[in-house]
Amino acid sequence: MKFDTPAGQNPIDRLTVIGQPIDRYEAKLKTTGTATYAYEQHAAVPDAAYGYILGAAIAKGRIAAIDTAAAEAAPGVIAVLTHRNAGPLGTGKFYVQRMLAAPEVDHYHQPVALVVADSFEQARAATALIRVRYDRAEGRFDLEARKPGAPIAKPAEYGGPTESLIGDFAGAFDAASIKLDETYTVPDQAHAMMEPHASIARWDGDKLTCWTSIQQMNWGTRDVAAVLGIPRENVRLISPFIGGGFGGKGTAQTELILAAAGARLAKRPVKVALQRPIMFNNTIHRPKTIQRVMLAAEPGGRLTAIGHESWNGNLEGGRTEPCVTSTRTLYAAPNRLTRLHLTTLDLAEGNAMRAPGEAPGLMALEIAMDEMAERLGMDPVAFRLANDTQIEPEKGIPFSTRRFADCLRIGAEKFGWTRRNPKPGAMRDGDWLIGLGMAGAIRGAPISKAGARARLDRQGVVTIETDMTDIGTGSYTIVQQTAAEMMGVPLDKVVAKLGDSSFPETPGSGGQQGGPSVTAGVYAACMKLREVVAQRLGFNNADVTFADGRVHSGGRAVPIEVAARDGELVAEDSMEYGDLSKRYAQQTFGAHFAEIGVDAYTGEVRVRRMVAVCAAGRILNPKTARSQVIGGIVMGIGAALMEEMVVDKRLGFFVNHDLAGYEVPVHADIPQLEAHFIEEVDPTISPLKAKGVGELGLTGVAPAVANAVYNATGVRVREYPITLDKHIGRMARVS
Repeated sequence: MKFDTPAGQNPIDRLTVIGQPIDRYEAKLKTTGTATYAYEQHAAVPDAAYGYILGAAIAKGRIAAIDTAAAEAAPGVIAVLTHRNAGPLGTGKFYVQRMLAAPEVDHYHQPVALVVADSFEQARAATALIRVRYDRAEGRFDLEARKPGAPIAKPAEYGGPTESLIGDFAGAFDAASIKLDETYTVPDQAHAMMEPHASIARWDGDKLTCWTSIQQMNWGTRDVAAVLGIPRENVRLISPFIGGGFGGKGTAQTELILAAAGARLAKRPVKVALQRPIMFNNTIHRPKTIQRVMLAAEPGGRLTAIGHESWNGNLEGGRTEPCVTSTRTLYAAPNRLTRLHLTTLDLAEGNAMRAPGEAPGLMALEIAMDEMAERLGMDPVAFRLANDTQIEPEKGIPFSTRRFADCLRIGAEKFGWTRRNPKPGAMRDGDWLIGLGMAGAIRGAPISKAGARARLDRQGVVTIETDMTDIGTGSYTIVQQTAAEMMGVPLDKVVAKLGDSSFPETPGSGGQQGGPSVTAGVYAACMKLREVVAQRLGFNNADVTFADGRVHSGGRAVPIEVAARDGELVAEDSMEYGDLSKRYAQQTFGAHFAEIGVDAYTGEVRVRRMVAVCAAGRILNPKTARSQVIGGIVMGIGAALMEEMVVDKRLGFFVNHDLAGYEVPVHADIPQLEAHFIEEVDPTISPLKAKGVGELGLTGVAPAVANAVYNATGVRVREYPITLDKHIGRMARVS
């Protein structure tokens, strides 16, 4: 099915199931412990052996010698995989990391060996018997030291322009009487998902089946095949439940590849879960960025120039963090400069994590906007409203929808922004300095080709099959809702089967495109099934309605199951797209408001409440959408106040590589959170007129908290996370 003109009225617009706050389908399974995650597929693979990974003890160099004899002789050991017997292993298309040191070592905790044994304990014990001698080489671990010579990133490393210049940025900036030029730092950060990376691999001849925790089936089959050097059609991945991914499980990681390679060597199914302390240096993460933001404005508040440069480092051949994405789109200014720099570092690979680009980019831009508003003597909300635009600033095309101003105004009203005292440190609650802050939010609204298969059986049950995954976002539920709406059946008459690469292909869960893409694919499959049903019942497909479990046409109403009385009906289709995304700038928008308290004596920061208002097209399920936004706010609070992977710049590894040393918010850190949605539809996206919303809930949160901290203390911290040591010595004297 081709979507190349804006959507008109269609069956989705009945909104009998779509748009309703339906409970998540898999909620009971997860809360009762009956949802089976990748490592728990005991019934499917009862004879699986256990693999345990040994990570490199150096960050740069090579393996000079490796002695596995003692490990191979240990009780229960079946095989020991190293570069000597693994065969050639390539690299995937999205992640550039090599899955095994062979024998060059690229980064700390890069896998050196996998021990396969009858039990987990035997595999772990035998791993300790492996003796490795390394030739250590000098590595590059310090972004600040590499920054001066960092070249402009190559477009191929980003997937888009890495430099843009519009108008006369330098001239406008130099001529401005009111301007800002500041540098902001976002540290290395970890995904820190609850479920570790885990996989089970089984070979049946030359066919490979893996039960794995992975977000994108299509990327996964592509990359597993590329790394192992086998045909893609020989790879099947199964991932029905995922305990969090946030981009870190986008495609094949080390545990999946080594489980497959280990199973091939051991001639037995192998299960591997990355131990928590190895995940931080072994897998991908959000790389540190140093960002320079330059703003110039007229006294009335209109921006005349906006510039944003960002520096980060990565493994050789890795991608840059696209921090300037938001700056190119969010605010109007006639003179513009954006630039991305990328240098080589010998740390674990930096790649997609929690709204890559927009999240860390706004952590800089939205503090700079707050600082500029203060220099202009303007309210921060009013300053942003003054620089709103309905035309995409760099491409010159209209936004498909842009309700950013409404998000700002409604958010300010619901939050009680008028209570804010613009004078820092002026609001008190006992020993607590109270601060109010806000920030704008933006996240792209991509949508990609997605397919689905729809089945109707003799009982009137509609079954949807698609390789879409559910990472805790509610994919099962919105797939069911879409099918129920399209086929006119109750929700309990729809079964969703997800997370199997043998099903029709989707882009999976990632980049805020999963929800709109898969529901469009389900729409296409159901439209084809409707045609088949109408034909079987002798109805004219152009004059038929599906509702209340019946098919209505010309005064007749027939139960839908009658169409399948001679056997199951099956229809498959996908949604493909024309050039609407080139004719319209498709984005989601939001505004975040935060109230924080800072202990006047200790400098401790506590978030007291937050309000988010989001505009993301039609909200398919307000309950699951709210949960996604609330989850994004929690992540944003962590990014603002806690999260930092600390680099040992001598030895080249992340020191705090577990959940004891890498701090994330817990229940006591999270106060009252509100999420509200603007009522809108975007007919340029898909027939459902819906956009993704999950990552929009994150972008803008951290700078809103940062701006609130400044309002409380009068100390502007430009280096995340905002820990008390960065402002306590400069806070106003306690009275």
